[in-house]
Amino acid sequence: MKKQEKDIEKVLQLISTQPENEERRAELAACVNELILLDFDKLVRILYRLDIDEKKLKALLKQHEGTDAGQIIADLIIERQIQKIESRRQFKQRDDGISEEDKW
Repeated sequence: MKKQEKDIEKVLQLISTQPENEERRAELAACVNELILLDFDKLVRILYRLDIDEKKLKALLKQHEGTDAGQIIADLIIERQIQKIESRRQFKQRDDGISEEDKW
């Protein structure tokens, strides 16, 4: 695993506990910008793995031409991570109402 990917993994872990942290957002944007310049294919794989909506990403990049692409992509990653956190919370709440006998 290359340094950029490790950095993104580390920042994503921190974001999962502090999704609104501006410092983390800036770190993530810097990692994304580094990947854009040095290993674009790896960035595409990471975005695919994180399930970032490709159409939404392309639309935002086109809509905000001249804006730092790293910031736009970082915001999408953070948004997706927050969605995952909320989804896990919802499923955990549902699981809490199931008796131990009915759980797998």
